[in-house]
Order: sequence, then C-alpha cells, then structure tokens
Amino acid sequence: MEGVSALPASHPLVDGRVADAPLLAALKGERPSHRPVWFMRQAGRSLPEYLEARRGTTMLESCLTPALAAEITLQPVRRYGVDAGIFFSDIVVPMKVAGVGVEIAAGVGPVFERPIRTMADVEALPALGEAGDGGAFDASLEPIREAVRLTVAELGGTPLIGFAGAPFTLAAYMVEGRPSRDHLGARRLMIEAPEVWDALTAWTSRAAGLFLRAQVLAGASAVQLFDSWAGSLAAADYEAHCRPGSAAALAAVEDLPVPRIHFAAHGSHLLRPMAEAGATVMGVDYRLPLDEASRLLGGAYPLQGNIDPARLGAPAEVLEAHVLDVLARGAEAPGHVVNLGHGVPPETDPDQLQRIVDLVHTRG
Repeated sequence: MEGVSALPASHPLVDGRVADAPLLAALKGERPSHRPVWFMRQAGRSLPEYLEARRGTTMLESCLTPALAAEITLQPVRRYGVDAGIFFSDIVVPMKVAGVGVEIAAGVGPVFERPIRTMADVEALPALGEAGDGGAFDASLEPIREAVRLTVAELGGTPLIGFAGAPFTLAAYMVEGRPSRDHLGARRLMIEAPEVWDALTAWTSRAAGLFLRAQVLAGASAVQLFDSWAGSLAAADYEAHCRPGSAAALAAVEDLPVPRIHFAAHGSHLLRPMAEAGATVMGVDYRLPLDEASRLLGGAYPLQGNIDPARLGAPAEVLEAHVLDVLARGAEAPGHVVNLGHGVPPETDPDQLQRIVDLVHTRG
C-alpha cells in the first residue's frame, strides 16, 4: 500500500486489523460484503450514555481528556454496530491547544476572545511549527494522539475516521468571533482585504492539516475535512478564496495511505471544486441525489451520504423508503458509504438510527 511505510508498525493499516473493513473498501471504490454506514455527529448529542459521560465537563474538556474522548467515540460503535468510529472532537480544538482564546458557549457555539480583522491580528496568532517537530503546538496535540491510540485499541477491525474543520469554516469563526448566519464578515474580509484573508487561511489550513496528520499517525485509517460554512460561498469565491486552504489541509496527509473525505454542508453547488482540492471521496448533502452527484463528478469519486436528517422522525415506512432510495442512487457511484446529508440532530431517537443501520446492512 502506497505510503504505508510512513505509518508506525502498530497502525491498523499496517498490522492488518482493518484489512477487511467494508468502510475502507467502499472509500477506495470497491464493493464490500455490505454497504457500510456511519453517521456524522454519531458520537454524542442524541445518546443518553454520551450525556452521562459528559456530565460535569465542558465540551472542550471532554475533547482534551483522552480516556473520555475515546469512550465517547466508541459509544455509537458499540450501540449501533456502525462501520466506523468518527473521532470525537470539535473544529476549534486545534486553535484551543495552539493557545488561541476560544470557548464553546452553551447554546451559542465557539466564541473567540479576539476576532481576527487585520494583518496584525493574524501575525499575533501562535506559531504552529512542523509535524513532529517537538515544538509547542506539536506537544499540545499529545492528548489527541493518546485519545486516538486508546480508541483504535478498542475498535479492533472497525476503522477510525480522523476529523478536522476546514480552513474556511475555522477562519469564518475567527473573523466573526462567534457563529454567524451569513458569514458576512468573513466574506467581506476575503474581498476587501484578500491579503489578510490569505494569511489567516494559511494559518487555519496549517492547523487543520497538522491536526489531521496527528490523528492518522496515531491510528486513524481515513480522514474527513468538514466545511460547515463553505456552502454560503458562490462557486467563484470558493475557488479563489477557499479551495487553496482546503487543498493545503488535505495535502498534509496526502503522503499517507488514507482516504480523504471532503464534505460541506449546503455545498452541492461546490462538489467539483471541492473534489479538486484533493479529496478522494466526496460527501454529499441531502439536497442533491447521489446519482446526480456521481454524474456531476464524472463517476470518478466514491460518495458518502445522504439521508435527509429531517426524515429521522418520520414513520418507519417513510424512512425505510427514503433509505432504500439512497441505497439505489448510491449504487451508481464507484463506491458508497451511507451517511446522513448532515449531522445527527440532538433530538434524534437512537432507535431510528439503529433501524437505518440494520436496514443498510441487510439491504445494502
């Protein structure tokens, strides 16, 4: 396997633990024994065992406590029998461990002490160094590496997917200082002060890339770059001001033998330029049928998706018909991993997710 020599001998891709994993086969464009399925945001929010494990801790404390992060990652794998664990983390973790002042406010989301608006603000950001250089940022990632090691030790033949927020989304949060409906401040900055925007996304792409690489070297067998807010961009603005950052982040693991999944919420109009950023698998939101997405991409990419989260509370026969339609359309792609077209809503009944897993494994 190309690039496998860059991984430690104990890595699941090297020692053979995940050699027969349906997820990895589908992500490589092969046809596994059954259609694999996992869910974005499966690790948390809707699970009672997650709420119990998180009791008395903040979100960022949970992410940076290795044993707890591992336990939360493992919970949905144990409960549902999904075909992958998604590493429990948050998109602002790289910034937090780097020393940027950020907290996750209940009911609000990430809130930054100092929004980034000028070149001086960017230049004041902490230095990130190189992968494995032993510097401050590399050392700050040790809780992440330890959480990954603990997780893969328990997962056995089930692969772990590493996770990072995409550079545009990270930069948009930093410019706005908190969540925004339209990301107008970030979009203005990229147009009115492109040199500041480029410098900021160079920093966020490096943070995301080093975060992904640390997870892979510690044991993750695939990665996903998640762009929460890129869907707010026109295609031309994405290509000029967003794709270079995503390409740099994905390039950080390009030499390693792991599939690279790229997903943007509400980003169906960006599928082709997103794929060109260096993805090997494209996540598709719930608005674009998978057969149409595959045709749009020239049949060149395995796809992930795209059950509509709004249907999770529907009657059983309505949900089943929708899942079967997703399976049929996904069969048009070179490979297909079943997922939602966005994350699991917090009010979701876990039994509904179990029904989907059982249906996919028996009918996929």
